[in-house]
Amino acid sequence: MNSREYSDERLLAEWRANVTAARAANDPQAVMAMIPYSGFIGGQVKLDNDRLLYWLEKRSSNIGNPSLPAIHGGVIGGFLELSASIEIIYGLDIATLPKVVDFSLDYLRPGRYKTTYARCTVLRQGKKLVNVTASAWQDDEQTPIATARCHFLI
Repeated sequence: MNSREYSDERLLAEWRANVTAARAANDPQAVMAMIPYSGFIGGQVKLDNDRLLYWLEKRSSNIGNPSLPAIHGGVIGGFLELSASIEIIYGLDIATLPKVVDFSLDYLRPGRYKTTYARCTVLRQGKKLVNVTASAWQDDEQTPIATARCHFLI
């Protein structure tokens, strides 16, 4: 085993220990905090009636169209991909980091400059692939601003 393999194995073991501790403490935000991009865009998560509720803080750095103002589409897509990843990492008993295989995003309405929420649903977990849907909204969960379909390799 070379030093890089040792380092990778050590980091993966540390990651697994942190995820296990977050699950034991019912603290999904601890998992979210392990991903630096979540802090950059202001992603948050909490348990809400035994489901994970994600939200994206209102941040001026996330604005893509200042004339509306509206959240940048890439930030919305990144937020939904991040949420789907956390749904797998926190919610499923897997031993590896999920890798995105396919990500499809539908923008339905403008994401205004306000707090954005999301929920995810694991549709199918196979031996190697997980299929997740994610939906983002602002004022009403029944009126989404974007939806995503994600496939992850586990």
